[in-house]
Amino acid sequence: MALKVRLARLGAKKKPYYRLVVADSAAKRDGRFLDIVGFYDPNRNPAFVEIKRELLDDWMRKGARPTETVASLIKAKKA
Repeated sequence: MALKVRLARLGAKKKPYYRLVVADSAAKRDGRFLDIVGFYDPNRNPAFVEIKRELLDDWMRKGARPTETVASLIKAKKA
């Protein structure tokens, strides 16, 4: 079972916001997930990113790998 840290879309049409979730790589985009590790709202100015670092680090130690988009959000949040 390969774990991914990826975005799950929520919100209304043309007003999305996202959860950063840990999910099996075979699961659907908005389907079953194991844990919520953060939130991302691109509609705010500037975009809002909240990451639960302890939880994210714990999942990454267990083998979860972030997608490219999530990796860029993590990198931007660190800076």
